Amino acid sequence: MNDMSQLVLIDQPSAGVTRVQLNRLEARNALSTALRQALAHAFMTLDEDNDTRCILLTGGDRWFAAGADLKEISTLGPIGVRSLNVPKYWKAIADCSKPIIAAVAGPALGGGCELALHADIIVAARNARFGLPESGIGIMPGGGATQRLVRAIGHYRAMKLMLTGEVISAEEAWGLGMVTELVDDEQLGSRALEIATNVASRPALALQFIKESVLAGADASLSTGLMLERRCFELLFDTPDQKEGMRAFIERRTPKFPSF
Repeated sequence: MNDMSQLVLIDQPSAGVTRVQLNRLEARNALSTALRQALAHAFMTLDEDNDTRCILLTGGDRWFAAGADLKEISTLGPIGVRSLNVPKYWKAIADCSKPIIAAVAGPALGGGCELALHADIIVAARNARFGLPESGIGIMPGGGATQRLVRAIGHYRAMKLMLTGEVISAEEAWGLGMVTELVDDEQLGSRALEIATNVASRPALALQFIKESVLAGADASLSTGLMLERRCFELLFDTPDQKEGMRAFIERRTPKFPSF
């Protein structure tokens, strides 16, 4: 199955929420080049879509993504790996200005774990498993885990997972701070959608400024991050959303944001 439109399924389950579902089920959603291209195309398109306030990323009920497609890359050399342009596809997701919520069921291993780490919120079913087993096959994480996981759970915990290749349960991941929320298997879809709908009901520019401040500030000094936060905060006072939101709060009613 190579048709990009079939490798990623896209629908809008509620207002402002677009669901992106990996659909390479015969390979446990292993990240082939074609699937990576389809994901990148979906995220770049949705980033420009005014009807999308929040992206809900899922692999379905049985598995999130089992990692890279080893059959595709096992015989390649450095130039061959470089020619796949994988960083370009990761960048399309990382650069997406819309909030991303990952709903993770089953294995999220290697590149699948790194895909989840690109999300802003991770909701995990109890049957989810997380791991970075690359060291066991002679390589290392290449989709951002050496940076994102360390920032998420700290140096020593991240190093243990990467150096040992240990696969951990959703409950262990939640305890490490790697998962935002842990839910029963049958509640994953509804709970992730509930959070996504809540996020999508809020003003688009405020959401984007929050994400921008957090991500850009993480790579800057504290003073620079605080300055960016303040500038974004001030700019929001020139939006109809701010006027309506504060007026509604004072009048004790539900806001009706003009841009939604």
